[in-house]
Amino acid sequence: MIKAFVVESGRLRLVDDLDAHKADIAWADLHEPTREEVATIQNWLGIELPSRDEMEEIEISSRLYVEDGAYFMTATVPAKTEVDEDPIMAPVTFVLVGSRLVTMRYHDPRAFRIYPQRAEKADTGCTTGDTILIGLLEALVDRIADILERAARDIEALSREIFRTRDGKTRGGQDFQSLLTQIGRKEDLASNIRDSLTSLQRLSGFFAHAATTAKMNKDVRARIKTLSRDVLSIADHTTFLSQKVNFLLDATLGMINIEQNAIIKIFSVAAVIFLPPTLVASIYGMNFDVMPELNWEYGYPFGIGLMIVSAILPYLYFRRRGWL
Repeated sequence: MIKAFVVESGRLRLVDDLDAHKADIAWADLHEPTREEVATIQNWLGIELPSRDEMEEIEISSRLYVEDGAYFMTATVPAKTEVDEDPIMAPVTFVLVGSRLVTMRYHDPRAFRIYPQRAEKADTGCTTGDTILIGLLEALVDRIADILERAARDIEALSREIFRTRDGKTRGGQDFQSLLTQIGRKEDLASNIRDSLTSLQRLSGFFAHAATTAKMNKDVRARIKTLSRDVLSIADHTTFLSQKVNFLLDATLGMINIEQNAIIKIFSVAAVIFLPPTLVASIYGMNFDVMPELNWEYGYPFGIGLMIVSAILPYLYFRRRGWL
């Protein structure tokens, strides 16, 4: 599908007929395009767009390059983060051809819906393809920042859940399997966002060089520098969140070890408590002919009482030492 936009008084306007507005189109957005649609754009602009396989290449030379006077820039962008903690990570290619912008993608990042709606309602300073690209990249970075803010709140909630206490002691009975699953998903999200920011950081550097080479106006170059700083600061925040997630993972594993050790300690103490009664029962269970208590009237109550006392004394000792 091709969405074509023209610029009117600093605002974007969606047009239905591509052929009728070819001279005025400033932005053509290709979403899951067919071969025919790709061929239409290529014939219109006289350039060759990258294939889907070429977009997924990880080499910088395959993602950032100049060809036939057009600047090709590819970045990894997340999608479906608002409904799923396992977002779709896929490349988006931005092509600057003179004063026109072409975007090519095979998934639907939310920024590609939010930015055109905002640019249609208000004057966002859109004049040519480069300013549209700047606005679109700013929307992408803002969206990633929103994702990280939500992830930070979730990580803080996980931290409170892991370290929740009652009367100064860590609560037992926590669902550690669920906690580990949530921590793993947060780490995957942080890793994906970090990869996306790395690609955007490389793109902004390449775009800044292109802006200098093409002698774009100062406002565009200043916005690119601001964008680069924003990407760098968000990347640092992502690293912090990733480190915190790793700390929570270590803490959760430590809590699991503490709980397992407590269970093992209870069994060990129980075994020690029942060892003296077992010894008494074993002694009086021997079949010797001469046993003084064998024919004693109070022998049975004496044996039972001795076993009870021998169990109570270790229990009181362990309680006094704080082992129970």
